[in-house]
Amino acid sequence: MSASVRTDPAGPAGQPAGADRIAQIRQRLAALSPAALDIQDESHLHAGHAGAAGGAGHYRVRIVADCFAGMPPVARHRLVYHHLQDLIPQSIHALAIDAQAPQRGNP
Repeated sequence: MSASVRTDPAGPAGQPAGADRIAQIRQRLAALSPAALDIQDESHLHAGHAGAAGGAGHYRVRIVADCFAGMPPVARHRLVYHHLQDLIPQSIHALAIDAQAPQRGNP
């Protein structure tokens, strides 16, 4: 599984900083057995945004997992949200999702 991380400064009291939030996201999405998982903290791009004022972050997730095979995009997104529901909206304010099944090539 591949992963990239961009962290933000410490969040408000009681909320984890960016690296810890990314670890939380990674931990929850591990249940989907991803072949690839890329999580980027884009909170710095939203500084001053009303939703970011409370300390919740903006994240971009790219996940590739077999469990998405045959699922329409909305169902894939719902599955990702299901695994992250306890982090929304306290730790995650916004989430951009690219959820794909692995591409199967011809031998």
